[in-house]
Amino acid sequence: MNMPSPEFAPRPASGESTKPYHLFVVEDDAALRDMLASYLEKQGLAVTTMPSAEEMLRRIHRLRPDMMVLDVTLPGMSGLQACQKLRGDGDRVPIILLTARTEEVDRVLGLEMGADDYLGKPFSARELLARIHAVLRRVNVTPGVPVQAASDMVPIGNYVFLPASRSLRCNGEVKVLSTVEYTMLAELVNNPGVPISRERLLAVSHSREEAVLTRTVDVAVMRLRRMVEPDPAMPRYIQTVRGHGYMFVPRAGEVPA
Repeated sequence: MNMPSPEFAPRPASGESTKPYHLFVVEDDAALRDMLASYLEKQGLAVTTMPSAEEMLRRIHRLRPDMMVLDVTLPGMSGLQACQKLRGDGDRVPIILLTARTEEVDRVLGLEMGADDYLGKPFSARELLARIHAVLRRVNVTPGVPVQAASDMVPIGNYVFLPASRSLRCNGEVKVLSTVEYTMLAELVNNPGVPISRERLLAVSHSREEAVLTRTVDVAVMRLRRMVEPDPAMPRYIQTVRGHGYMFVPRAGEVPA
C-alpha cells in the first residue's frame, strides 16, 4: 500500500546522502513540546527539543539547527530576549516565535527583535507546519548547509548590501539582517526606481496566505533606514511612495546590475 509522503521529505545536500531539515523546538510546556516534536518528526523533520532559552544558547553552536520554533514566555530568559541576543551576535538562524499574546504591539515587538514569523497560541500543529514551510522556502535553506544567496553586492550610500551573507557592511562593520529585512531590501534594490507596494513587500517577506499587518512592512523599513540612511527622518535611498509603498533610489553609478 502506498503511504503518503511526509511534508518535508529529506533533500540531498551537496556531496552528501539525503538529509532532513533540523528544527529546534524551545518550549517549557512539556506536553506541547512533545506533541509538536512527534508531529513534526512524522512530517519528515529532525527535531531537537529543549525547555529553556539558556539551554538553547548553550547548544546552538554545537548542534546547529536549520531553523527554530521559540516560545516567548519561557522561564528565565524570555524568547524575545533570546531572539534579540542571537541577532545581536550576528546569528541569522530563522526563528518563529510562539506566544499566547496576540496584540499587534507584541507581534511588532517580536519582528523588531528579528524574528522571521510569529504565531499566537492556541494554534494547530498543521498551521505551524505551514509557517515552517513558508520560512524555509523564503530563506532557501538546504538541510545542513549554510544559507547562501546568488547575487552581487549593492552599494547603498556608505554601506554595501551583501545578499550572500544577508548583511550590510560599512568600514569593517557588519550588520546582519533578519530574514524579513533581507527579503524586503532585496526586493527594493532589485527594482531600483520602481515603487513597490506594501502588499508586495509583505508577500515576498512572508509567503503565506494569511493576512499579515501592513505595519510589519513599515517597521522593517524603519529599521533599514536606521541602518543605511544618514538621516532616517529624511530618507535618501529608501523613499516613501505616498499611498502605495516604498522605492529604492540609488545614486548615479550605484544602480544594481
